[in-house]
Amino acid sequence: MSSSREAARDLLARWPVVDGHNDLPWALREQVRYDLDRRDIATDQSAHLHTDLPRLRAGGVGAQFWSVYVRADYAGDKAVSATLEQIDVVRELVARYPGELRLALTADDMEAARAEGRIASLMGAEGGHSIHNSLATLRALHRLGVRYMTLTHNDTIDWADSATDEARHNGLTAFGEEVVREMNRCGMLVDLSHVSAATMRDALRVSTAPVIFSHSSARAVCDHPRNIPDDVLAQLPANGGVAMATFVPKFVLPDAVAWTQRADENMRAHGLHHLDTTEAGMAVQRAFEAAHPRPKATVATVADHLDHMREVAGVDHLGIGGDFDGTAFTPDGLADVAGYPNLIAELLDRKWSESDVAKLTWQNAVRALRAAEDVARAERGRRGPSHAVI
Repeated sequence: MSSSREAARDLLARWPVVDGHNDLPWALREQVRYDLDRRDIATDQSAHLHTDLPRLRAGGVGAQFWSVYVRADYAGDKAVSATLEQIDVVRELVARYPGELRLALTADDMEAARAEGRIASLMGAEGGHSIHNSLATLRALHRLGVRYMTLTHNDTIDWADSATDEARHNGLTAFGEEVVREMNRCGMLVDLSHVSAATMRDALRVSTAPVIFSHSSARAVCDHPRNIPDDVLAQLPANGGVAMATFVPKFVLPDAVAWTQRADENMRAHGLHHLDTTEAGMAVQRAFEAAHPRPKATVATVADHLDHMREVAGVDHLGIGGDFDGTAFTPDGLADVAGYPNLIAELLDRKWSESDVAKLTWQNAVRALRAAEDVARAERGRRGPSHAVI
């Protein structure tokens, strides 16, 4: 093992990774309809998943935001009930593996899990469609343990524009701004991955708590609308927010953008959703990849994004959000959740200090959640719950 890899493992033993986004709950839904006996993550699941407990340990993961994502075409009450099912399976995982996982609702819970050697398990809802335009539903999700909500997924919704759909609102509507304020009052982090640049700027203007990007990289390095423009990165120090770099090849490697568009079209031609990572979906993807070799992102590709994001936003505002089990393809060296030491070794080789890496992996994310909790206490002291409607 190289000296930098040894140093990375030592550092992660002290300051493990807080990963901002993992889609294991959706993979469990799609693959086995939540039958955890068929996907026992205490054992090697590398034939089916990017994630299991042994590989989380090997990767030095100390806290995971599990995405309680549901597809954007799950509209209305269907989206709400499916989100509840996603929350239920996260809680089932925590109950099934109490020696490995600990439910975390606060920054103190995260630190307690680290002290115990367990993996803090948090939840993030991916897309404002999950609340069906209801602030009461938003509050209910918070009470069930959801600690961030991505304002949109891939589709523009009634109150916020998505990065990958037609803009209808020029950012947030008045109700969308009220959603942000109510998230501040609850203590739920505002997640700006997936949203349009105008929505990012509106949310930063409105939010009194730190925002996060749970899985987005730098648009200046890879010009994809899912990534963060430099002017938005530059606003994070004043806001206190954290941009968590993702590993998805089409978001980090310019050559992969056009290739992935063709792969997505091929999936749809086979009657499949382009994000389908079931065995049937992956068979179609692998056949396409065999016929059309894929441009390969690497650990260095991701590190290039982190270098740029550090230059623009500062090291106090960076994190990691791999998007494992939510993407068909991963970079070389970051094939699954065991790969984080490879990234940390690359950063150490690039002369990142241990203190800077500790901020990236653990400290920044914990600080942002703690700050959101402080804002929520102050906001609740000033006003009651909002009952605004569209």
